[in-house]
Amino acid sequence: MLQNIRDNSQGWIAKTIIGVIVALMALTGFDAIVSSTGNGRNAADVNGEKITLDALNRAVEMQRSAYIQQFGKDFDPSLLDDKMLRESALESLIERDVLLQGAKGVGMALSQKSVDQLILQMPLFQENGQFSSARYDALLRQQGYTRMDFRNRFEQDVLISQLQAGIMGTSFLTNSEVDAFIRLEKQTRDFAALTLHADSKSVTLSDDDLKAYYNEHASQFMSPEQVVLEYVELKKSAFFKDSEVTDEQLQEAYQKEIAGLTEQRKAAHILLEVNDKMTDEQAKAKLEELRARLEKGEDFATLAKEFSQDPGSAANGGDLGFAGQGVYDPAFEKSLYALSKGEISEPVHSEFGWHLIKLLDVQKADVPSFASLKEKLVHDLKAPLVEQRFVEATKALEGAAYEASDLAQPAQEQGLQVKTTPAFGREGGSEGVVANRQVIQAAFSEDLLEGGANSGAIELDPDTVVVVRVKEHRKSEQMPLEQVASNIRETLSLQRANEAVKTKGAELLANLRDGKLAADKAIEGQGWNVTEAATRGQEGVDPQVLQALFRMPKPEDGKSTFAGVSLRNGDYVLLRLSGVGQPEAAISDQERAMYRRSLASRQGQEDFAAYRAELKAKADIERY
Repeated sequence: MLQNIRDNSQGWIAKTIIGVIVALMALTGFDAIVSSTGNGRNAADVNGEKITLDALNRAVEMQRSAYIQQFGKDFDPSLLDDKMLRESALESLIERDVLLQGAKGVGMALSQKSVDQLILQMPLFQENGQFSSARYDALLRQQGYTRMDFRNRFEQDVLISQLQAGIMGTSFLTNSEVDAFIRLEKQTRDFAALTLHADSKSVTLSDDDLKAYYNEHASQFMSPEQVVLEYVELKKSAFFKDSEVTDEQLQEAYQKEIAGLTEQRKAAHILLEVNDKMTDEQAKAKLEELRARLEKGEDFATLAKEFSQDPGSAANGGDLGFAGQGVYDPAFEKSLYALSKGEISEPVHSEFGWHLIKLLDVQKADVPSFASLKEKLVHDLKAPLVEQRFVEATKALEGAAYEASDLAQPAQEQGLQVKTTPAFGREGGSEGVVANRQVIQAAFSEDLLEGGANSGAIELDPDTVVVVRVKEHRKSEQMPLEQVASNIRETLSLQRANEAVKTKGAELLANLRDGKLAADKAIEGQGWNVTEAATRGQEGVDPQVLQALFRMPKPEDGKSTFAGVSLRNGDYVLLRLSGVGQPEAAISDQERAMYRRSLASRQGQEDFAAYRAELKAKADIERY
C-alpha cells in the first residue's frame, strides 16, 4: 500500500489534488489562515472582547460538575454530550459578556472596598461566624482561582446582578392593572359537569380489524435490535497482590509521611498596605512606631483593630487562627516560624504590604504510629508500580485484541476469562458492563456490528477496562401478529371507544347549544354534577376541566353557556356554565401589595430577558 501511495504521488492524481488546493487558497485567501492562527486560543469575540478557550474549558467543566452533583454519584458522565456542553457554555459566556458590557456602558461600577466587604460577608469563607483567610485561600485553590481572578469574577457577577436588579426594579403596574388581575384571579364560576365514559369493553373487533391495524402500524411491532457481547475485563486491583515492597521502603515512606506533619501556629498581624497614600518607607516606619508602643505595654489586638488594613482580621484583633506551613506568604511564614510564643516580629514585607506579626499559640503535630499507617503506606508504595503495570497490561490487551479475530487469545495472554453479557438493545442494560454508555456505543458501531472487530480498551472506571466484541447480533424484525394481537386489541378498543364517546359528546353539545336538549335534565341516564363558586384551583376538579371552564364566555341574559372537553383517559365532559362570580370582599392593602410585588417581579423578569436578548442581537459576535 505504501509503495502504491509513493507511486501515485508522482502521477496525475496528486497533481490534480495540489491544483485544487492552490485554487482554494487563491479563492479564500491567506486572511482566513492568518485569522485562524491568530484566534487559536480564543473561542469567541464579543464586541472586540475575547472569550478564551481556557475560559470556555473552565465553564464546560463547571457545567459538567454541576450535572454530576445534581444527579448524584451514580450518574454516568459519558451520557453528557461534549458538543452540546460546549455550545451551552459558550452561549452562557457570550450572554455574560454582553450583560457586563451593558452594565459598564450605563456607567455602573463597584469600589474595591465594596467588593472586599461583600467577600467578607460570604458565609462560604467564614468559620465560627468570622471571615477566615486560610479558608478563603484554600477554597480558591480548590477552584483553580488566584485571589485576583476571584475578585475580578466576583466583581463582574455583582455588576450583572445590579444591572438585573436595576432593570427589574423599573417595572411597575397601575392600580387598575393590579385590580383587574386580582378580579380575574379571584373570579369564581358556577357550573355543572356531565361525564361520558369511554367503554372499551363495549367495542367489538373482528380479526380483519386487528390485521388491518397490524399492517398500518407495522413499525410499532418490530422486535428491538439486540446484541450479545463477549468481553474480557482487566482490573487494576488484581496487580496489587503481585507487587511487593520492602521493610526499608516502608520505613522510608513512614519518615516522609510524618515529616510532612507540621505544627500549627496561631498568628495575629497588623497589615499596612503600600499604595498611593502610603509608601514603603512610611508603612515600615509606622509599624516600627507601633512596635515601640507594644514594647511599652500596649495591647496588640487593640492596635490591630485601630491600624490594620486587613479587612478579614482587623476587627478580630488581627487574629488569623491556626494554620500550618505553606499557607502564608513565604516571607510572612519565615518570620512567623522564627518567633517564640508571645513574641512580636520586626516589620515584615510581603506581596500584600508590611506586617507586624505576633505568635499567639503553637499546637504540636500529632504523629501517628507506624502500625496505624502501614496499610496506607503499602498501598501508596505499590500504587505507582501497579499503575504502570496496569497501563502496560491495558496496552498489551488492546494490541492483542486488535490483531486477533476473537477474544480467546488476548484473554489467555493476560490470564483473563472471556465473559458473556445478556442480550441488550441500544438503550443498554440496567447494570454492569452493558450499562456503560461507551460499551453501548462500541457494541452498536459499524466496526463491531458489521466488521466483526474487537473494540479498543474501554474504561468502565479508573480501576477497570474491558475489551468487547459482538457474539450475536439480533436484528430488528416484525413480530408475528399472534404475538401482539392482545396488545392491538386493547389499543384499538380504547381508541375506538374514545372516538365514539367524543363523537357522542360533540353531538350532545351541539344539541345543548341549539336548545334541542333541556339543560337541566339528565342525559343518557346521567345527571349533572353541580359545583358553585369554583375557583381556579378548585380541589376535586380535573385541571383540564378547570382550564376549559375558565375559558368559557360569560353567560348573558340568564342563559347558560356550554363547552366540551376530552380528558386524557378518553372520557368526554360536558360543561354548563350558569354564572360568573366576582369577589365581594374588598381587597386589603396588604393583599394588593402582595399581588403587585408578584406581578412586578414577573414583568421585571420578562423586561430583563428582553433587554438581554436586545443586547445580544445588537452585539458583534464572532464564534471561532
